[in-house]
Amino acid sequence: MYGPFIATEQLVQSSRSRGSMTESETEDLGVRIRAYRNMRQMTVRGLAAEATASASFISQLERGQTSASIGMLRRIAGALGITVADLFNEQDEVGHRVLRRAERPELPTQPSTRKYLISQRPLQNLEVYAGELDPGASTGDEPYTHGDSQEIFLIVRGQVTLWLGPADSAAPHVLAAGDSVEYRTSVPHRVVNDGDETAEVLWTISPPTPA
Repeated sequence: MYGPFIATEQLVQSSRSRGSMTESETEDLGVRIRAYRNMRQMTVRGLAAEATASASFISQLERGQTSASIGMLRRIAGALGITVADLFNEQDEVGHRVLRRAERPELPTQPSTRKYLISQRPLQNLEVYAGELDPGASTGDEPYTHGDSQEIFLIVRGQVTLWLGPADSAAPHVLAAGDSVEYRTSVPHRVVNDGDETAEVLWTISPPTPA
């Protein structure tokens, strides 16, 4: 989905071997940095602080008036929640982007379950995950927590049981297609598919929680 970092580093190194990036490359880089910054609703000063740079440097970089080292690009990309490759991948639209089902990034998870990131980088005000749980599968043996955000859990297909609360006192909620539950991510939670068909679910979290 995202261009390999090595290709980006080779691009920058190639540009350096010529003495500098071309005017067009510098302008394109600045445009993408500004677009990602606006997408994250960050100010120039905010990005500068996160990337350990001056606001004037970021401003000049966005206007294509200066270039940046690989180290600086790494810090800028990290502050924007993307990779350096994203800054150079012109095939990725910054803004309205279509994500095909077959192209969903898959996350490591429990056996017989699949979890996909739906909200695309950089994460802004919310994160959305789609999940598939085969019959008998669960999100794990123990309830888990992540940060303290608002989370909405929606059943798209099938039936599951959502356990809320500590393991020794968790309350079960049997949910069918179309049902949803809202809770804080700081509340321990666990999902089990007790049905006889694969269940499809959605998690919507706002604001995004630490990984």
